[in-house]
Amino acid sequence: MPYFDAASAAPLHPVARQALLAALDEGWADPARLYREGRRARLLLDAAREAAAEAVGCRPDELVFTSSGTSAVHAGIAGALSGRRRVGRHLAVSAVEHSSVLHSAAAHEAAGGSFTEVPVGRSGAVDPAAYAGALRADTALACLQSANHEVGTEQPVAEVAARCADAGVPLLVDAAQSLGWGPVAGGWSLLTASAHKWGGPAGVGLLAVRKGVRFAPQGPAGERESGRAPGFENLPAIVAAAASLRAVRDEAAAESVRLRALIDRIRAVVAERVPDVEVVGDPERRLPHLVTFSCLYVDGETLLHELDRREFSVSSGSSCTSSTLEPSHVLKAMGVLSEGNIRVSLPAGTAEADVDRFLDALPAVVAEVRERLGAPASAPSVSPSPEPAASLVVDALGRRCPIPVIELAKVIGEVPVGATVTVLADDEAARLDIPAWCEMRGQEYMGEEPADRGSAYVVRRLG
Repeated sequence: MPYFDAASAAPLHPVARQALLAALDEGWADPARLYREGRRARLLLDAAREAAAEAVGCRPDELVFTSSGTSAVHAGIAGALSGRRRVGRHLAVSAVEHSSVLHSAAAHEAAGGSFTEVPVGRSGAVDPAAYAGALRADTALACLQSANHEVGTEQPVAEVAARCADAGVPLLVDAAQSLGWGPVAGGWSLLTASAHKWGGPAGVGLLAVRKGVRFAPQGPAGERESGRAPGFENLPAIVAAAASLRAVRDEAAAESVRLRALIDRIRAVVAERVPDVEVVGDPERRLPHLVTFSCLYVDGETLLHELDRREFSVSSGSSCTSSTLEPSHVLKAMGVLSEGNIRVSLPAGTAEADVDRFLDALPAVVAEVRERLGAPASAPSVSPSPEPAASLVVDALGRRCPIPVIELAKVIGEVPVGATVTVLADDEAARLDIPAWCEMRGQEYMGEEPADRGSAYVVRRLG
């Protein structure tokens, strides 16, 4: 069964498995003890730290191992904000950061601090000048991911780091998605990553803090990992994480070329074979193994289930998930379509034949889901009435995506050019998907108006 969700968790690398099993035999003792078994464990821990630091591009004594990438982010943000509390309590983040960063920002605000979300363009990247404009005299920390986890867009980290350095603000980089492909360029101050993203075991994160960065670990004091990651080290998992990071780096140059070619094929074929689809993210400055596209008139959760039935494991940032019923914050910040969102992220070793099978199956799956939902054809219907309605109101209250957009598409041809259709909807996704539909279909989005329930979205027919 082809697994196309490496951005969530990459399959365990063979080197990680070998190192894990070996370390279970050799690295079970407490590395803080001075007897023989403890010294052996300490040697393994020190070697793992040196290997990880070399891959990150920092000194070994600047890097600690945490229990996850999320805990590394939380500890890094909290420690940097506390260490620079005399400067101020303002935090700058991009609008497309991983939820672990945004949750830290929200907790900081709840504790009396403040934060600014820097907007992104339709490609998902920040403008370095706009990011610099968000920095203030009281900014204690800035955060920017190296590459986006949902759409693969690479961020201008080096440019933003230079702007932050000019302002005297340390920059924390979340490198979870990119570290397996190479080091992060630029003068970052703190860096975090997660082993299961590159084929290491789950439960190991990295936190690097450059020398000279003011940092005050939060929570009860601990003796291990420089006091920045409390608790007994999971030494076998740490050894496996470091070994696999070195292994995937050795393979990255050749594998990135091969996977980029497969992703280029997916980007081209999806746009060619699937009507009403938007491939999102930067087409050039992106991770080599990841592509995301959104399909009009499709329930993303249903699409995932249908692909799973055909033995393809993909993920979605769709607005229509059973857990939230809210649009992906990344797609929302980009201003792109969130309906029927599919993320394909290929693990190392993905076979070209599996990609071809996916591309052969996808158009029929999308067509089946659209037919089931009663979606219109690609071209809007034209009313047979000699006197079409001057305007129409579509009541989609209580109906979830993509139904409000489907109902809009069904009736847009029943009003004359220049007339309007007003969609009443209380689904948060409509705020994103109706404007996106207008841009894709050449209609004019007039804006949102208050309604008794939900909102009224007004669309003018242009053709």
